[in-house]
Amino acid sequence: MCGIIGAISYRNIVGILLDGLRRLQYRGYDSSGLAVMDLTGELIRLRRLGGVQNLINAVENTVLSGSIGIAHTRWATHGKPAEINAHPHISFDISIVHNGIIENYQSIYRQLKVWGYTCLSETDTEVVAHLVHWEGQKGGSLLEVVQRVLPCLRGTYGMVILDSRMPDRLIAARSGSPLVIGCGIDENFIGSDPIALLPMTRRLIYLEEGDVAQITSSSIMIFDRSGNSVHRCEITSNIQHDAGNKGAYNHYMQKEIYEQPRVIKKRLKGHLRNNKINFPELGSENEILLKNLQHIQIVACGTSYNAGMVAKYWFESFIQVPCDVDIASEFRYRQPVVRHNSFLITLSQSGETADTLAALRLSKKMSYLGSLAICNVPSSSLVRESDLVLMTQAGSEIGVASTKSFTTQLTVLLMLLAKISYLKGMKPEIEKSIVDALKVLPYRINQMLLQNELMVDLAKDFIHKENVLFLGRGAQYPIAMEGALKLKEISYIHAEAYAAGELKHGPLALIDNNMPVIVIAPDNKLLEKIKSNIEEVRARGGLLYVFTNAQFGCSNIERMRIISLPYVEDITTPISYIVPLQLLSYHIALLKGNNVDQPRNLAKSVTVE
Repeated sequence: MCGIIGAISYRNIVGILLDGLRRLQYRGYDSSGLAVMDLTGELIRLRRLGGVQNLINAVENTVLSGSIGIAHTRWATHGKPAEINAHPHISFDISIVHNGIIENYQSIYRQLKVWGYTCLSETDTEVVAHLVHWEGQKGGSLLEVVQRVLPCLRGTYGMVILDSRMPDRLIAARSGSPLVIGCGIDENFIGSDPIALLPMTRRLIYLEEGDVAQITSSSIMIFDRSGNSVHRCEITSNIQHDAGNKGAYNHYMQKEIYEQPRVIKKRLKGHLRNNKINFPELGSENEILLKNLQHIQIVACGTSYNAGMVAKYWFESFIQVPCDVDIASEFRYRQPVVRHNSFLITLSQSGETADTLAALRLSKKMSYLGSLAICNVPSSSLVRESDLVLMTQAGSEIGVASTKSFTTQLTVLLMLLAKISYLKGMKPEIEKSIVDALKVLPYRINQMLLQNELMVDLAKDFIHKENVLFLGRGAQYPIAMEGALKLKEISYIHAEAYAAGELKHGPLALIDNNMPVIVIAPDNKLLEKIKSNIEEVRARGGLLYVFTNAQFGCSNIERMRIISLPYVEDITTPISYIVPLQLLSYHIALLKGNNVDQPRNLAKSVTVE
C-alpha cells in the first residue's frame, strides 16, 4: 500500500516527484503530498486529499523549485483519508514519508507527550517524525539518529526521512515494506516501486530487510540492521511500464482484460515443445525435487488465493498429489503442520504482499522441501527470497482489480501441473492434453472477449441490485469466488460465491424474486449436478444467469437467462470462463459511474498486514 518517491539532484526535482506519484497512484489514492527544500533553504510542504491530480493542480498554482524532496501517495491505515493525515509528516526540521504500520505508536506517543510533543494527525507516522526529532537533539548525523530510533519501532516500515538542517542527504529504512534506490549521474532516487524511478534511471539497488541507506546526489551508503556497512548489488532493470498510456482503451482494467490472449501466448512461447512443457528457468537439478514432492501447500491472498484454489482441483484430479490452499494471513498464525515431502508454492502479482511474504519467511523455519514463487514482478521480495521462481510475465498491471495476473497465474500453474506429471512418470496423455489445451488457449480467450457486447447488455440487469450469488462446482467454484470478488471490488455490489452443492445448507434462504444468481456451468461431468441446483433456485423464484456452452434445450425461459459461451477444452475452462465475468463486472461498474481502476478503500499492492 501507499507509494513513496524521493529525489536528490542537481536539477529541480518537483516534476520528478509528481510524475513518480502519478505512476505510484495505483498503490494508494486517498491523499498525496510532497515536501521540498526550495531555493531559499525553506522546507515547503503541500498536501491534498484525493488523487494525485489534486496535488499536481496545487503545485501548478505555486512557484516551487528545489533539488531535494520526498513525496507520498496514501492508502489510509491509521487515520481517515484527510489532508491533515496525508504525508509527509513534519516535526520541526524533520520530514518523513512512510509505508507500513508502527504497531507500538500509541505507547511511543504517550512518552512523546511527556516530552512536550503534540500530534496534529491521527497517524502512526507523525509519531516517528517526533521521535526522530527528539533523538536528534542528542547529537549525531541524521543517519546515526535514525539508526538509534529504529530499534524503538515495532511493526513494518519503508520510510524516507529529510532533515532541513542537512539538505544534502536522504535517509531510507526498510523493514517489511519494499524500497528501491535509483542510481543516476550526480543524482539519486528512492522509491517504493521501481516503476516510479524508470523515467530517470534503470540502475536499481534493492534494500534488504533491516537495511538503512544514506543517499546523497553523489553517493549511496547502505548499512544492515546491525549497523555494518554492506554492499547491495546494482541491477539494470528491463521492466517495461506504460502507466501513462491506456492506448485505445478507456481504463487500465479494460486494457488488461484485453491483453490476456497476448500475454498468455507470450508466456507459453518457447515452453511448449513436442507435446511437452519445458521450464529451463527451473534448472534440471530441481526436477528431482519436483519429482519427489508428495504434497503441495499453496499460500496466497485475494485473487491469487482463488487461483490457488483452482490449482488444488487440478493437482488432485489429474496427478493425485494432495494440495492444501491457505490464505496467507491465516497460514502465518495458525501453526500449520507440514506434511511429509511437502512443497510450498506462493502466488502473488506484486511479490510484496505482506502476509504472503511473512508466510514464506515462516516456511523457511519448517521442513518443506523447498519454495516456489509464481509472481509477476521479477525484482520483488517474494522472488528474491524463494528457492525457485516461475514468472507470469503479464506485464505491468495498474488496475486494482486483478485480471491478467489471475489468468497468467493459472496458465503457469497448469504448465507446472504438466511438468510434474511428466517427472512423476504418469500417463503421457495427461501432459499432452494440457499442452494441446494451452496451445489454443489464447484463441479461446479471444473468443470469450467477443462476448463483450453481450456483457454490456447483461450489465443493465445488475445496476440496481444490492446482492448477487455466484455458484460453481469443481474447479469452477473458485471461478465463482473470483467472479464475486471482481463484482465486489469495482461495482460495490455485495456478492458471494458458494459451491453449488451447498445451496441446501443455508444459501437457499437468501433466494427471492429480486436475487440474481450467476451460475457457471460448462458442459462437463458435473453439468447434471449443477442443473439440479439451477432447478432449486428456479423453484424459489430466483433470477438465474447461466454461463454455459451446454445445450439446455432453450435459450431463455422465464426468470432464467442462458449466456451461451464458445467451446473450451475442459481443463482450461476455469481460465476462459473468468473472462466474461471480468467483462460483466467492468460494465456494471461503468454503468454505476464508479472509478473502475481505483475502487474505493482498495489499493493494488497490500504491503501492510
